[in-house]
Amino acid sequence: MTDMNIGFIVNPIAGMGGRVGLKGTDGVVALARKLGAKPVSPYRAREFIDCLLNTIGKERPAPEFFTCSEPMGEDILLRYNFPYQVLYRPVDMETSRQDTIKAVHEIIDKVDILVFVGGDGTARDVYDALKEADKLDKPILGVPSGVKMYSGVFAATPCDAAEVLYQAFHNRIRYEWAEVIDIDENAFRSDRLEVKIYGQLKVPYIPMAIQSGKTATILTEDEVENQRAIARTLIEEMDPEALYILGPGTTVKAVADELDIKKTILGVDAYYKGKVYNDINEEKIKMLMQKAGKTYIVITPIGRQGFILGRGNLQISPEILEKIPKENIIILATHKKLGEIEGGVLRVDTHSKDLDKKLKGYMKVIIDYKTWRLVKVI
Repeated sequence: MTDMNIGFIVNPIAGMGGRVGLKGTDGVVALARKLGAKPVSPYRAREFIDCLLNTIGKERPAPEFFTCSEPMGEDILLRYNFPYQVLYRPVDMETSRQDTIKAVHEIIDKVDILVFVGGDGTARDVYDALKEADKLDKPILGVPSGVKMYSGVFAATPCDAAEVLYQAFHNRIRYEWAEVIDIDENAFRSDRLEVKIYGQLKVPYIPMAIQSGKTATILTEDEVENQRAIARTLIEEMDPEALYILGPGTTVKAVADELDIKKTILGVDAYYKGKVYNDINEEKIKMLMQKAGKTYIVITPIGRQGFILGRGNLQISPEILEKIPKENIIILATHKKLGEIEGGVLRVDTHSKDLDKKLKGYMKVIIDYKTWRLVKVI
């Protein structure tokens, strides 16, 4: 193992808006807290460090971390035996994007790679800071902790981030440029997906361990017809007494269109005995499940990335998923979408290792009218 200095920055508010249905946290932290949101990043950061510690074991020299004071990193690292230095101290516990940018400026010259824990907004802040410092060629690695994470600078899971970093320690890895995706969160909350490439950053790359950037669904006539065929198949088999939780995406929206009900494209909705509940959060889902009893979840993979749970649908929390049999999770994907997913596999990142393990294996995917395919979930 070679000596390596690691920058470590945690965005403590990233991902808080997910379970409460805010589709992001930028600019709505106070509202997220009012709705009962709990911090996500500290848990994801600890998972990353736990996996890194297990991967490295007792190898020496151990990496040294350059980080920020609580709540942006030190509060995580002080629980472990890794050496670290604090180079940036936020003025308030309620941090902002400016704290991320200032932290990058303080840390970047001291490290070989910068690891950040956050989502797409954090990735954009890191990009802005590196651009200001003329350090866009500095390797970075994102530990996923946001609501969406459409950018290609993130590892697929915190443990994948640890494995990528371990391989980088041993110089057994190549570096590639990955897209930082800009999502307009205000538009996103209004059910409009406005996406553009914000820039590119250099990441240590291992296929399947680093996620691909999301691609938008292009609704050609063939694609629309394929979605309708999938929707008809599901509707013909629906249980009229059951609750259906409808995840985001145009493929799931096609089901609502065939049922002639309103569906948000980017939110999580519910359908129960002819009534639709739009843009619901975790607590509303739990209330409906208590009322209905039997529940199904209808979801579609994120384009190119292949995630079915843990990206953009955090309202469907581990606590909810634990109460639903695996066979009651219905996956929809057109031929084109399934063919474009990296590796041809689906992914889960539910924030629960036990649940991820339970969901892995093979699952049925409706791909056309009365047509299913068994697809591996990793």
